[in-house]
Amino acid sequence: MSADNGTQPPGPSPEPIRFFDTTWLNHDNGYTPRRIAVAVGSLATAAAACLVLRLAYQGLQIAAIGSFVSLLMIVMFAICSAMAFRHTWDGFTRRPDPDRQASLRGLLTIGFVGSLLAYFFRSLTEAPGEKLHREEYEAARKRHEKKTTRRPGKKRRRA
Repeated sequence: MSADNGTQPPGPSPEPIRFFDTTWLNHDNGYTPRRIAVAVGSLATAAAACLVLRLAYQGLQIAAIGSFVSLLMIVMFAICSAMAFRHTWDGFTRRPDPDRQASLRGLLTIGFVGSLLAYFFRSLTEAPGEKLHREEYEAARKRHEKKTTRRPGKKRRRA
């Protein structure tokens, strides 16, 4: 689905967002049901992930590896989830640094529950990343308008 159905003025086109394509621009073509589906889906996935983590924790308890290792696992997932939440949340308002993103890949993978929760909370108010994409699109539109707006008399000088 493309938002360019003939009503878009010439110039830069909006960047699609995962699950939303370009419906975020005018909030059309099922934008609200998509937001609801993304919110429900991310929350359900986070709940299922927590269930899997609980089963893994119970497996450690059955293996009787000791309370210290169990505590380390809980602390590791809590810290990684908090850091993943913050990183994902910040990524909705500004472009992440690719080098930092690469260096945090393992940590973010461990804290995937935090990323899912950030996605859930952001989808309650807007499409995740909509604010960033809207700011970038409006800046590109302004640059395009500035570039295409010509001063009177400039054409005569060129000719």
